[in-house]
Amino acid sequence: MRSGTTEYGLRYAVKRSSSKVGYCSLGVRCGTRAEGNLPEGIAHLVEHTIFKGTLTRSAARINSYLDRLGGELNAYTTKEEIVLHSTVLKEDIWKACGLLLDIATHATFPEHEVETERGVVLDEIISYKDSPSEDIYDCFESSLFAGHPLGRLTLGTRESVSAIGPGELREYYRNCFVPSAMALCIVANEDEAVLEQKALKLCEVAFAGISGEGGFELCAPAPHIFSRTEERDNHEANAVIGALAPSLYEEKERLTAVLLANILGGPASNSLLGAELREKHGWVYGVECGYTQYSDAGLMSVSIGCDRENLGRCLRSTRRILDKMCSDPLGEARLRACKKQLLGQLAISSDSGENQCLSMGKSLLSFGRIASDAETLEAIRSISAEQLRAMAERVFGEGKTSELIFI
Repeated sequence: MRSGTTEYGLRYAVKRSSSKVGYCSLGVRCGTRAEGNLPEGIAHLVEHTIFKGTLTRSAARINSYLDRLGGELNAYTTKEEIVLHSTVLKEDIWKACGLLLDIATHATFPEHEVETERGVVLDEIISYKDSPSEDIYDCFESSLFAGHPLGRLTLGTRESVSAIGPGELREYYRNCFVPSAMALCIVANEDEAVLEQKALKLCEVAFAGISGEGGFELCAPAPHIFSRTEERDNHEANAVIGALAPSLYEEKERLTAVLLANILGGPASNSLLGAELREKHGWVYGVECGYTQYSDAGLMSVSIGCDRENLGRCLRSTRRILDKMCSDPLGEARLRACKKQLLGQLAISSDSGENQCLSMGKSLLSFGRIASDAETLEAIRSISAEQLRAMAERVFGEGKTSELIFI
């Protein structure tokens, strides 16, 4: 792997693969929390409308450019990022990179295209409201981070999105899409020296005359502890129990929290919550423990979806499991098995070229460097049973969790 920072502040990394497929991503450190005084949801609407024309390409040309090559072009928005990414055949990687850079530097946001995409986003907001498992998480996060930029809804509201005009989209784009807030990553079957040289040449042309300070200010959120039940016209009950967790920059604590979340409610059927609530009793449609990491805070939460008559049983069992993790350290054999399971999951995930590319970009934006697999492996292996118990106490200890129920 080769990585570095250009003279105008753009971070980059290139990595050779043996695949017939190439991947590129361009991440921007902005997202929902960088909206400032602009309407809620503008970052997400920028992501939708950024593909709708540049100074040299129409929306139709952008849409068909990679399709004709059998490639894919996509994007997503989080609280702290907007990421554009593409997957193509290895021989077309530079076409994809050129397109991403053009979109990220010369988007025009035509008014008629903005209106079209506004309708798409409004439908997306409605669809989220029709999905209680997604809606409840958004409501929980907004309540936990109330009054903080992380409390803003990524999608926005129907009212806020309806109020956004092309001028405001251009303002957000102009303020945030600057090279010092960006990271370009490429994973392709080509010599890494050549990958680096070509990438730098493309960037030099794309960012000529573009400068500025992007990103956002860090400000740790104050904890908001609440317990709330809302009546919803749903056939199932949904619940979220969660609390503040380590931030992205609490390195040792962050990895301990990742391990804790995986043990409690990771994707495997033998997670503590999955084994008890789903496999043993069949009480739930779904249960998971998620951990979201932000620059100045984190959120760990247990999400439950079940029949209404099973909600009380699920909440009581969940609390018992959380309390046990807070009080009783895991045995050494069990802890070793849990670490091996997590490391196996991470290895399988990193075997995907797309996941590698996106992960590299996330690391560059957040840390300015990419940790080696050996560093991550050693850090996870060094976590002790007492550190894991202390993390459970920090997050799920008495009086620290909030609860939201839709019933």
